[in-house]
Parts: sequence; C-alpha cells; structure tokens
Amino acid sequence: MANAINIFYQEKNYLRLFLAGIVNGIGDRFSQVALLSLLLELTGSGLAVGIALAIRVVPFLLFGPFGGFLADRFSRKKILIITDLSRIAFAISFVLVNDKSDIWIVYLSTFVLAAGEAIYAPARKSFIPLLVKKENIIKINSLEQVMLGIVLIGGSFSGGIVTFFFGPDMTFWFNGLSFLIAAMIIFSIPFTNKNRHIQKNDKKNHESNIFHSIKTIKKLMIASSALYIAFLFEFIVPLFNGIDNVLISIYAVQEFDLGDIGVGLFYGALGIGLMLSFIVAQRIHQHLLLIGLTALILEGLFHIILSRVHLAFIAFIIYISISFVSGICNTCFDSIVMKETPSDKQGLVFGLLTTISNTFIGISMFGAGIILEVVNNRTLGLIGGMGFVLTGLFLFVVYSSKEKELSTLRE
Repeated sequence: MANAINIFYQEKNYLRLFLAGIVNGIGDRFSQVALLSLLLELTGSGLAVGIALAIRVVPFLLFGPFGGFLADRFSRKKILIITDLSRIAFAISFVLVNDKSDIWIVYLSTFVLAAGEAIYAPARKSFIPLLVKKENIIKINSLEQVMLGIVLIGGSFSGGIVTFFFGPDMTFWFNGLSFLIAAMIIFSIPFTNKNRHIQKNDKKNHESNIFHSIKTIKKLMIASSALYIAFLFEFIVPLFNGIDNVLISIYAVQEFDLGDIGVGLFYGALGIGLMLSFIVAQRIHQHLLLIGLTALILEGLFHIILSRVHLAFIAFIIYISISFVSGICNTCFDSIVMKETPSDKQGLVFGLLTTISNTFIGISMFGAGIILEVVNNRTLGLIGGMGFVLTGLFLFVVYSSKEKELSTLRE
C-alpha cells in the first residue's frame, strides 16, 4: 500500500487518470448489472440479454482502429473528455425504457456507449506513457490491474445491491454522473509538452489508409520479437478468456448453487486477485515476456484445478489466484507494448489490440454458449484451462525461434 501511495505521489497526473478510471468503470458496471436485470424483467428472454452483450462487442470491431487513428493525431486528453461527455445522455437514456416497445433504446444506447469505449480505450492506454516517467511504466501498469480490481469489487458486487434496493433507474443516473465526474477529473490533468506527440512535419505520420497502418504494424513486429509475441497473445488468449467470462456465472449458479450472490462473490474474488497482483507486478524490472508467459501458464493450471473443485470456498480462493497471475501477465504485456512501440504509433497499436481482443472475446463467448449445449460446464472449463497452458508453451517456442532468427540477421 505504501508503494502505491509513493507512486501516486510521484505521478500525480496519472493519479487523476486512475481516479477517473475507477469512477468511469464502477458507473459502467453498475449500469451493466441493472440493464441485464431490466431486460430479463421486461422480456423474460435470454435472447434479449444475448443481443445486448453482442452489441457491446460489435463497435470495437468498427471503431477500435478509428480510436487508435484519432489517438495518434489529436490530443489524447481531449479525446477522453469528449467521449465521456458524449456518452452521458445515452447512459441516462435507459430510464426511458418501461416496456418491450422501448427495447430499441437499450440496443441503440448500448451500441453508442460501446462505440465510445472503443474510441476511449486506445486513447487512454496510449495517454499513460505521456503522463508518467519511463522507469515507472511497469509499476503504473500494475496499478492499472488494481484499478480493474476496485471496479470489479465496487461495480459488479455493489451494483447488484444498489439495483435490488433502489431499482435500475438509480444506477443509470449514477452512470451518467460518473461520465461527467470522470471528464472533470481528466480535464484537471495539466497539459505538458509531452502531449505534443504528433510530428506534424512528417507527412508519413498523416497517412491514414489501412494499408499504411498494416505496414507500420508489420515493421514494428519485425523490429521487436517481444511485440510480435504480444500481438499473438492478443489474438489467441481472448478465445479462452471468453470461456471464463461465460463460466464464472454458470459455476456460481449451477455448480455451487450460490445464485446471484455467488456471481458477486466470484467477481469479488477476481477483483481481490487483481489488487493483490500489484504486490508482485510492481517489483518486476526485466524479463517481462518470460514472466508474462509463465503467469499465463499458471493461470491455465488454476483453471484446470477449478474445473475439478466442488467446494465453493476453494473455488473462491482459486478465482483469487487466477486473477492474481492474470494481473501479473497483463502488466507484463501492457508494459511490453508501451516500451516497444514509439509514442506516435501507440494509438494505432492499442486501437488494433483493443479491436482484436474484444472481437475475439465476443466470438469466444458466443461459441462457449453453443458448446455448452453439448459439453458439460466442467469439461469446458478444463478445455479453457488447457488452452491457456498450451498457448503459453506455444508462445515460448515462437519467441525462442524468433530470437534465433533475429540473432542470425544481426550476425
């Protein structure tokens, strides 16, 4: 805790971004819990919920690369403020939904909110290296996992309680207010010369067609084997993350008979693990890729163990362990991308990674739902865990091969 306070003292600008992320994230989680409950209440249909979740994924495919394009050409601070303010009305619009005929409002606003997040996410990620000292990047990325942990605990668990006692409308108003507060916090971040990351005299930086973007990404990956592995990581790992997202609720309700309280407890466990990961992650200084891949393999092993467990308490501990190693893994890979990518290209890279990750998670969640019709819950959990382990081993082999190739070229 003292280390976190010390980092915040050194990086006061990041502290503002951190607080804005917590406010924004908790508001979104509150709203998501309430929205799904509202849809079930009005329609009684799982299909309506499935459509709403699917709509949250589609905008990332459409707007993720565009968000990265904007982040490399305009003030990242302004992008964050504008996207927050523009989402307020749509966040509150859910209060207008009173019966089945109003469901279109849910789908439209959900799409717009997700589109805003698709633009917001790469701008925020690429804003971090402009705010903090280079030597603090790893520590800052470990604090990002703490932020996600706080959001999971404060949003998912508390959101269900607030919805139960005060109704969904209160959470929708709170979400709208959270966007306003987050925008105000980000507005307070002072402008520095580091924000001038656009080199206006270089015409190549203004080439915006898709082919130029692909060439740029290709050059970056050829130059850095670590970045090459980071891209492969974002292509493969989300396919198994989607399985986990589906199974966490199913485990709580069907395997451990804990109902909605169990869902909240398991999400709370994930939040605790992410917060605890800071203790280890902020002490990492080198060998980011090797540590990240080792953590990925451990995450898979914990999922395999979880698929065999029958006591809820042990499952709770394992979920903490899963998110603990996941937080370390994410810290390592985020730091690799920030260290290996030039500042004026980070919006492009994070935009593409955001698009890939969210799109593949959506595909995976859809696929997991279909597979569960023919495969039992624990078998799918075992398959997902093995997927993490095999992916980690595969990326180890690819990295070794890539390093040998680069060594040969240098000679």
